[in-house]
Amino acid sequence: MQSRLMSSIESVINILFGLFLSWLAWVVLIIPIFKIYPSHTDVLSISCIFTLLSFFRSYIIRRFFNRVNK
Repeated sequence: MQSRLMSSIESVINILFGLFLSWLAWVVLIIPIFKIYPSHTDVLSISCIFTLLSFFRSYIIRRFFNRVNK
């Protein structure tokens, strides 16, 4: 079973990787395909919002499965 601390660490690493992929998707896919040009601040803000949501989602799901597997 995974401790709460290890669940948090795993979630943070997962989310940081997701944040990088989100930024990469904006630069490589969204801007060229949709021809929208948000500021870097807008892209960072949107990515941070989804990153926080992803962290909580990942942590809650991990804790749920740890509880089920006791």
